[in-house]
Amino acid sequence: MIKNERQLKISQSHVVKFREAIKSLEATPIDPSLHPKLRDLEFAALKSQLADIEQEVAAYMSLVESPPSKIVIESLHDLPTALIQARIAAGLTHREMAERLGLREQAIQRYEATDYAQANIGRLTAVADALGVQVRQEVHLFADLSTKEDPEAVK
Repeated sequence: MIKNERQLKISQSHVVKFREAIKSLEATPIDPSLHPKLRDLEFAALKSQLADIEQEVAAYMSLVESPPSKIVIESLHDLPTALIQARIAAGLTHREMAERLGLREQAIQRYEATDYAQANIGRLTAVADALGVQVRQEVHLFADLSTKEDPEAVK
């Protein structure tokens, strides 16, 4: 996930390089000593990497250009990513986010670099409050903790 303008610029530069690498490979005569499947795999790998980066760029640009009114999360594991997406959609830089929280910019960068892995629930709540977002999630209880069977699915 692209989390800031710097990463966006780097990713855009990678897109250019991957496109050039693909064009270069297409223009290179086929080496008769190379198995054709290896060349196909090389193309597939380059195209797959390019598609992944282009998807990340598109996702970031979508947040910036058409901020969503809602970010859906399936579990608490998704909350850090949703908070980062909310910051991007709000048009806030790391510095601006840090100012809202009374922290240093580097603290926000570290939190986001690790997807808030070291943040406690209080910090996550403060981030949500600083962004002006509401987090609403149901808590589903399991009928049998050993199987984590959803009681709703049993009905």
